[in-house]
Amino acid sequence: MVRIRLRRVGAKKQPSYRVVVADQRTARDGRFIENIGHYDPRTDPPTVKINEERAKYWLSVGAKPSKAVARMLENMGLLGEGETIAEEAEESEAKAEKVEASEEQVESDAEEEKETEEQTEDA
Repeated sequence: MVRIRLRRVGAKKQPSYRVVVADQRTARDGRFIENIGHYDPRTDPPTVKINEERAKYWLSVGAKPSKAVARMLENMGLLGEGETIAEEAEESEAKAEKVEASEEQVESDAEEEKETEEQTEDA
């Protein structure tokens, strides 16, 4: 899956970021597909410059922004309020429910095995 996210550049203790389009499996500062802007949190107010045309294109082909980039895009008016952040929250909740269900299944399977072992030992 393709993500629109921040890539850290700048010296030690002096962060600035590039807004890049990258595969979600690559490292934070690793290979990217396209650089579409930059963000400097050290200025007052923080500087955000994103190529709107390219951001719209990547969103249209299915790229998902990270939470930080989603907030930036919302402030620029490119995303609906809470649109992507809400989707990510729903996805993470669904994953958590699946994990809980699988853990419960493992526990119940273990209890059943203990019961069958006890029954076979008694016989």
